[in-house]
Amino acid sequence: MIAVRLPAFRRRAKRKLITHPKFYFFDAGVFQVLRPRGPLDPAEEIHGAALETLILQELRATISNRELDLQLSFWRSHKKEEVDFVVYGPKTFVAIEVKRSSRVREDDLSGLREFLADYPMAKAYLLYAGDQRLKFGPILALPIAEAMKDWTALIGQPL
Repeated sequence: MIAVRLPAFRRRAKRKLITHPKFYFFDAGVFQVLRPRGPLDPAEEIHGAALETLILQELRATISNRELDLQLSFWRSHKKEEVDFVVYGPKTFVAIEVKRSSRVREDDLSGLREFLADYPMAKAYLLYAGDQRLKFGPILALPIAEAMKDWTALIGQPL
């Protein structure tokens, strides 16, 4: 009850993938308190993981409260390219990457680009701490604050 295991997305995989689940505490605040800290643990890394946990909480709550027929997972290639969340259902296929930075760097898009190479029919979003909507080919970068206002706008739309 204090943890969530997020399974790996493996449908029709075209490449070798990491298949073990990701572990999240059920609450970002609990994560912040329980996370060990030391000289080798940069605050940015801890805050980034806490933000990812908060986004997971919001996605799970939206799916549950609206009784959406959607599954949550993550995707990671054997080469360590990753997408934080994959939302999949009968009419929904969305990849979401979360970044704490207020600027989008080219490296921030690499996991989504790799995912779209295998699943071009998916919608791809980069949620970041900036304040502008940005478009990078098929990838839409959105401010986190905008996404949190209405999750169903991202995950409730059919393909």
